[in-house]
Amino acid sequence: MATRWSVTFDCAGPVKLAEFWALALGYIERPPPEGFATWDDWFDHLGISRDDDDEAAYLTDPDGVYPTMSFLQVPESKVAKNRVHIDIQAGGGRQTPWETRWPRVLAAVERLTAAGATIVREDAIDGKPDHFVLLDPEGNEFCVV
Repeated sequence: MATRWSVTFDCAGPVKLAEFWALALGYIERPPPEGFATWDDWFDHLGISRDDDDEAAYLTDPDGVYPTMSFLQVPESKVAKNRVHIDIQAGGGRQTPWETRWPRVLAAVERLTAAGATIVREDAIDGKPDHFVLLDPEGNEFCVV
């Protein structure tokens, strides 16, 4: 049996970063656990105090298929390259013909840079553009394929 898992980002501004990733992936704000009207109610139940509204943010796939995402405020900044990153398969994946896939990739990159991403580079395979490496607003690497 597979184990359920999620992705957690340590970050400076959880709400802003969650907004970026919601746009990037088509995710929505994750509702609080069943039986609780708000996340604050949930944290109160656990005995966890929150000093401000930007300590954490949570996203979910609206269809409930893909992993959930958590964004947690930490005091330290990012200091090194990610060892794990997200590939956004905006083009439909490499099984999609390049002529169909590449315009989708370009459109996604344009949308994400308008939302605060930074292009690191465009990579090619066998001389043909294949994917982009970008940074989210807090410098986390990801690819658009």
